[in-house]
Amino acid sequence: MRARDIDKEQLVKKTAIKMLVDLGFEGFSMNKLAKACGISVATLYIYYNDKDDLIKKIGIEIGQNFFETAIRNFSPDMSFAEGLRRQWDNRIAFAMENMLEAKCYEVIRHSPHADYVMGNSYGQFGDIMREFCQNAIARKQLVPLSFEVFWCIAYGPLYNMMRFHAEGKSIGGKPFTFSEKQKDEALAIVIKALTP
Repeated sequence: MRARDIDKEQLVKKTAIKMLVDLGFEGFSMNKLAKACGISVATLYIYYNDKDDLIKKIGIEIGQNFFETAIRNFSPDMSFAEGLRRQWDNRIAFAMENMLEAKCYEVIRHSPHADYVMGNSYGQFGDIMREFCQNAIARKQLVPLSFEVFWCIAYGPLYNMMRFHAEGKSIGGKPFTFSEKQKDEALAIVIKALTP
């Protein structure tokens, strides 16, 4: 059995991420990946069992990085406004610093591997966020809502603006670049909507 080449493994990961973004889950294949990397298909199987294994491992790695970034300098004991601002800032930082990986994670989230990847990358994130929301509700800083409604109101505006930024345009093709001013404006409305 051939030894793993770390540089080659990184090339494979980086190329796979770009190809998943460009081609989507259905258009991606191990043959296309090997060709794009300038290696044999057999070499890919040193690193991954098959296409599904590769996608799962890449998705978990991106997910773990995202969830670790999301809780950086965050505490469930923060006030609701302070904690939500930290969540927005952390999510923005991840998306801006890892734009291709963030797009790839979205592709994977809409693939048959979504549940597996989420389940294996979430870590303590869910428990921390649940405690944060429970604390905010107990302090009467947050209106009690279902998880889905809370998420749509709390993060929907942010993710739409980040999508506009990634695409370079908003509705109707109008040029768009995300700014701190837009973030502050949207966050203020979100906090107001979620505060009793």
